Amino acid sequence: MDLTLHYAPDNASLAVRLTLQHRDLPYRTALVNRATREHKSPSYLRLNPNGLIPVLETPEGVIFETGAILLWLADRYGKLGPAVTETARGDFLKWLFFLSNTAHADLRISFYPEQYMDDEAGRAMLRRRMQARFSAHLDKLELLAGEGRVWFGGDRPSVLDFYLVCLLRWRALYPIGGVGDFRLNRWPALDALARRMEALPATAVACRAEGLGPAPFTAPRLAQPPEGSAT
Repeated sequence: MDLTLHYAPDNASLAVRLTLQHRDLPYRTALVNRATREHKSPSYLRLNPNGLIPVLETPEGVIFETGAILLWLADRYGKLGPAVTETARGDFLKWLFFLSNTAHADLRISFYPEQYMDDEAGRAMLRRRMQARFSAHLDKLELLAGEGRVWFGGDRPSVLDFYLVCLLRWRALYPIGGVGDFRLNRWPALDALARRMEALPATAVACRAEGLGPAPFTAPRLAQPPEGSAT
């Protein structure tokens, strides 16, 4: 299978890289340099007209949107979530879409409030509200992780696990200069999940490739990538 991941270090493409690596799938990477706004270039917009990262090129076509890519990988290769015929499929899908459409979306607003509010006071208020919403989302996910689901927080990592630990990392790190209030140990089940994911061989590979440091989910530091820019 010929797969090419268009990525930027420590961006949403990280969840896809972790998944590909964990599933031991052969893939190539194509750096998208955010420092030069390559994601807004005509050539990239032909792949993703929304100008967002990541994109996965496959023999079946180009896929964008993180959740869509992760779901395609789970369905195409298995062992990354319940199959279509399994009774747990519906529960798995609703939480995957919750991460993509709600949790990730709220987190992104907290990083870029200037895209939604003109004045600084309004931006600060919006950021606080979105961060509070994200914490409430984690409260729900903490309960879910404690229910012993095979496809979330279990012994066999799913795309849901890979997606969530990336969100946890970014909440702890960004926005730059506004961190310090996030403590993962407030959610013990999610903290334990992050530690298990940190110990995976796939995580070590991603850390080297993107300069994420030795504890990317439980004690994250700003990326120091060997190529490209995380911001």
